[in-house]
Amino acid sequence: MSISSHDVGRTYPTTDPYLVTAEKIRELATALGDNAPAYRGDDPIAPPTFAMVLASRAWEALFDDEQLDLRLEHMIHTDQSFHWIRPLHEGDEVTAALTITSVRTRGNTDIIGINVSLDHVDGEHLGNATSTLWHTRPEGNA
Repeated sequence: MSISSHDVGRTYPTTDPYLVTAEKIRELATALGDNAPAYRGDDPIAPPTFAMVLASRAWEALFDDEQLDLRLEHMIHTDQSFHWIRPLHEGDEVTAALTITSVRTRGNTDIIGINVSLDHVDGEHLGNATSTLWHTRPEGNA
């Protein structure tokens, strides 16, 4: 079986909480080459792209779902956007839950839309990370 439009709306369980630390914020800012003072100091905020640190943990459920028959080595990440309600701060504990929002199939290619809801453990909605993935299947599985 492979992914299809019938899978739209499928939501996976939330990830375990991730504790945002000043060290992790600095590590990402350094990796990005971004020396903005907001990402350093006594009360740093996380760069907007920190969402991928959290969202990637939710993606594991999608790739582990044997019913969808998705293979990471056949995947291209084509689009990404983030919508934040507020910045992440040191001490935030965040969970992520992935929902399949769209599936289009063209030949042996599946074009998959996903949304990852990012929420504080206290229930506050913090933002969303949305992506489009292109997945190719072997010709015989189209």
